[in-house]
Amino acid sequence: MSGNGKPSEDSPDRAGDSESPTDEQWAEFVRQSETGAAGAPKEPSARARMVTERLRALDEDTARARGGGRSWGGKSKPAEPWQPEGWRTGPAWQERDGRARKRRRLLGGLGMAVVVAALVVAVRPSLLTDHLPGGGDPASAGPLPAETAPPTAAPADGPVGDRPTRAQPFRGSPAVRWADGAKGIEIPEAKAAGGMSRSEVEQALRATRQLLVAANLDPATLRGEKPDEALNLLDPLQKGERERLERSLTEPGEDQDPLMLFSRFDPAEARLVGDVVKTRGRMTFEAGPAGSVEVHADYTFVYPLVKPGGDEVARTIVRRKLTTALHDPERFVATRGKLSVVSSEQNFGNTSCEVNDGFLHPTFPSDSASPPRGDDVDPYDRSEWQPNGSCGTVTRT
Repeated sequence: MSGNGKPSEDSPDRAGDSESPTDEQWAEFVRQSETGAAGAPKEPSARARMVTERLRALDEDTARARGGGRSWGGKSKPAEPWQPEGWRTGPAWQERDGRARKRRRLLGGLGMAVVVAALVVAVRPSLLTDHLPGGGDPASAGPLPAETAPPTAAPADGPVGDRPTRAQPFRGSPAVRWADGAKGIEIPEAKAAGGMSRSEVEQALRATRQLLVAANLDPATLRGEKPDEALNLLDPLQKGERERLERSLTEPGEDQDPLMLFSRFDPAEARLVGDVVKTRGRMTFEAGPAGSVEVHADYTFVYPLVKPGGDEVARTIVRRKLTTALHDPERFVATRGKLSVVSSEQNFGNTSCEVNDGFLHPTFPSDSASPPRGDDVDPYDRSEWQPNGSCGTVTRT
């Protein structure tokens, strides 16, 4: 240091000092600081510093009240408050609620549609039944089980007001669920009886079934032709029976009527609708006189008919009780394997009582009504038998 106390230019105290700014440089620095130019530091205002301190103090108080937070980056981070799942999560609950509203609207619309449909069907059930499989015909449910015992009551009515048509000729009839034709004639299990072997009893059962089919279901027989197949099942050695039947076919009358065994219609008056005849009944057997077995058949046949060229459907109902016998030729005057007619009875529903020309004569709904005659008769009632020769008024066909 010099004696006058002023540092020398070579003094170590000035080592590394930069050159002092000029008056122009200092003025420029002051101007940039005042205008906030880039590079100039800007100190926060007193109000900003106060707000920041209050927020920091609030965060620390909250963290202490919650018992602290988990470590996050070396610092304590306040834990988030627990919220139930989906609570105020925005789109999730809004979407779920929207779907619920749509379901409610959809279910409400379906409920109204069901109510309207039920009311329409209640007023006009045919709108539904005519479009069901089978056209609403209860036969679509399948045939009734086979009859295994005598019925104790008449069958229930069919749907009220349902008239038969060509497409559904059994509509409105109790027979709608009866078996079709020969399917309704079932034979019981055979066993030896009356000195006849099991196979001979089975032969008697099968021959009786063939007789019923040929006499009541064969299309040629129903058209009024000679029932040769049925006649050939009968024993020609049975005294007078075969001759009487053949004579009744050529010279029908009150005392010799082919309807005693055969179902026949005059084709000029009535013809079968389709090829189905409904059948219901049962067959049993028992021992006859030694060396024979007797077969008992009780069947009802329902025939749907129209006039030639017409569409109006009527039904005629025939119930037959027939007893046949198969005899041992070594003990009886009989032909082996041929049937004898022991008895034959019949009830007719919807046919003229006064005409005896060998044909059944149905009445159609459009025919002029004849005055009631005799007691009311339900031709479908298999629990009762009407006396032969009685002429009643059928309650339904």
